[in-house]
Formats: sequence, structure tokens, C-alpha cells
Amino acid sequence: MSGESVYQREVYGKTLVELGRENKNIVVLDADLSGSTRTALFAREFPERFFNFGVAEQNMMAAAAGLASCGKIVFASTFAMFATGRAWDQVRNCICYSNMDVKIVATHAGITVGPDGATHQALEDIALMRVIPNMRVFVPADGPQTRDAVMAALHLPGPVYIRLGRDKVPSHAHPAAFVPGVAETMADGTDIAVFACGIMVRHALEARQTLLQEGIQCAVINIHTIKPIDQAAIILAVQRVKGVVICEEHSVIGGLGGAVEEVLAGCGYPVKIARIGVHSRFGQSGSPADLLKEYRLAPADIAVEARQLLTS
Repeated sequence: MSGESVYQREVYGKTLVELGRENKNIVVLDADLSGSTRTALFAREFPERFFNFGVAEQNMMAAAAGLASCGKIVFASTFAMFATGRAWDQVRNCICYSNMDVKIVATHAGITVGPDGATHQALEDIALMRVIPNMRVFVPADGPQTRDAVMAALHLPGPVYIRLGRDKVPSHAHPAAFVPGVAETMADGTDIAVFACGIMVRHALEARQTLLQEGIQCAVINIHTIKPIDQAAIILAVQRVKGVVICEEHSVIGGLGGAVEEVLAGCGYPVKIARIGVHSRFGQSGSPADLLKEYRLAPADIAVEARQLLTS
């Protein structure tokens, strides 16, 4: 089910170098975190195309829009909390309003940032980016899909937000190529459909193995593109099952859960829904494993919700 564990941000940094060799129009911006985001790999090879803005994320996003207005393809990176929270005004008004060719690749998203605590654990970033016109939102599940998402973003005109985590993630066997806006069915099932993104795809697949031993057939759909979301795939999956579990390492408000429920509200197929995510809480310091248990984001929690849907 899973292969080698890799850092998504390491894959991002290496992919930037690869793209930088092919396209001299690419520039990379960071906000004093290039070692953590791995944009330092690009900086070492292309110092004349790398710009460190220090702890000035708002300035970085405004400058990114300016560089894009001059014809550059801009990749701007920092931690997800700072890219989306601190610089939201500039992302909205400088980048998205003018539909600038800026790719925001933010790392250290979600509760698994771990000991850095609540101030650094972005649990609202998908909602903040999804609401802005012209912005696309990708949440790749692992390292290989991170590379595919960055490659796809390069060839899409206009803004893209790519959400990456901090920890290593096992690589999956992907049954389909990464296509923006097209969900990936990781496994079929007729009892429960689990919609997941990011690291929760792995948790959903692990929960599925547990449920299979109990005779419960569980489909797992990787919604790697939150916006534009694959409405057709969601509706098709719902028609075949008795319940839906939506899983995200994010607030249950405004993220993947909100996006899926917006589709289901108008599809005409009533279905029971359970949401795995952070329920109106801030994060806290702790190990990633302990925090996943505390916030009920572990595979066992997904299995519990699936069983309850089938028996309620």
C-alpha cells in the first residue's frame, strides 16, 4: 500500500531545481525559511533567480505579483500559516485580483507541524485560499504527487496554492496521473466512501484495511484538488454507498469538508456524512503522532466513524 517515506518539501525543492534548469523565466521567493521549505536547493543553483525577503511575508507576496506582472513565473514559499494568514491581503489583492502567475507552495501545514505549536499549525489555510477568486488549491498526498502538482502548477496560468506538510509521508501507488480538478480513486467500495486529502489519504487507506477485515467495503477517493473540486467524482461515489467520511488535517469548517458538502447539498442524493478534522480548536505543541490521536485524525478514528454511519 505504501512505499518509501519522503519529505514533500524535499521533493518540492528538487523539483524546483529541475524546472529551473528547463525554464529560465522561473524565479523563487522565500521569507527566511529556505532551509525548511527546501527552496535553498534552488538558491544554491540559481542565486540570481532567488530572493529572500526575510520575515516579511506580505512584502514577499506583493513582490511576487510585481515580478509576475513583468512576465516571470513566480514560486513563493514559506510556512502555510504565514503564507495564507499573515499575507492574505496581498495574496487576494495583489496576486489573485489581477490573476498573476504566482505559485504559492506552503510547507508545514496542519497539526503534524508538531512541537512548534498553535501559532505555526495552519488549520485554516485551505479555507482562506479556497474562498479567493482565481485561486486553485492543491493538497498532494505524498512525495511523487507533490512533484506532479508542482509540474502541473507551472503549466497553469494564474495563481495556485499547494499545501505541503512537515513530516515524511509514505509514497503511494497512484492508479491515475495527477490531473488538476480530477479526483483519484485509490480504492473501490460500496458501503462507505472516504474523501481525503494530504496525509489523510494514507490514514484512509489504513482504515480501509481494518474495515475490510470486518466485511465493510470502503472506497477511498483522493481529492488532491480542493479547488476546482471534482463534482462528478463526488456525486458518482455517493450514489454507490451508504455513508460518506470526509478526512482532512484542517478545520472541518471551510476546507475539504465544506467543499464536498457544498457539492452534496445540491446533488439530490441524500447520504449520511461524518467529518474527520479539527473541530473548532487551535493546535498545540506535541509530537505529530500524539496530536493526531488527540484531534482524532488517526486511521482508527476513520474506522470508528465509518462503522457508526453504517449502524446509525
